[in-house]
Amino acid sequence: MLTVGDKLPAFKVPVQQGTSALPAGEMLDLGETNGKWKVLFYWPKDFTFVCPTEIVGYGDLKGDFEDRDAVLIGASTDTAHVHFAWRKSDEQLAAADFPWIADNKKELAEALGILSADEGVAFRATFIIDPDNIIQHVTVNGLNVGRNPAETLRVLDALQTDELCPCNWSEGDEVLRPAA
Repeated sequence: MLTVGDKLPAFKVPVQQGTSALPAGEMLDLGETNGKWKVLFYWPKDFTFVCPTEIVGYGDLKGDFEDRDAVLIGASTDTAHVHFAWRKSDEQLAAADFPWIADNKKELAEALGILSADEGVAFRATFIIDPDNIIQHVTVNGLNVGRNPAETLRVLDALQTDELCPCNWSEGDEVLRPAA
């Protein structure tokens, strides 16, 4: 599995975003950074139970990620058309307005090392990637336990301080200063 210090693979991946038109081959170049951080999170499968709670949770914080110069990107091993159908079927998912990678060939999930051999879908993995496309944080959950998007935002805040941040540190808290 790729981890902290590894470079995000510069794949061009199919994405789906919005509900106004059927997918038409839209692509996202993960090698492009535009000077921004990326928060890439995978869920196992569309039309399931835990996954929409995470997508909606991340979507609710999209503006907070943007305020920190971070691009929010979702992903699963479903097709763009399945993503589109799921978004059309649920107004909360439709409102989660960020690109959803359609990794149905499982190439990116495999390159990241997050593919469940037993289930053939991606684990619930979250990657925080800096503007140089270097992975700075990784968490991976099993298929049945959802994540806390607010914790991802907290970790992003800590990483962006470039300081020593103690346990339970939150934006505005003091960072650690070693005695001189």
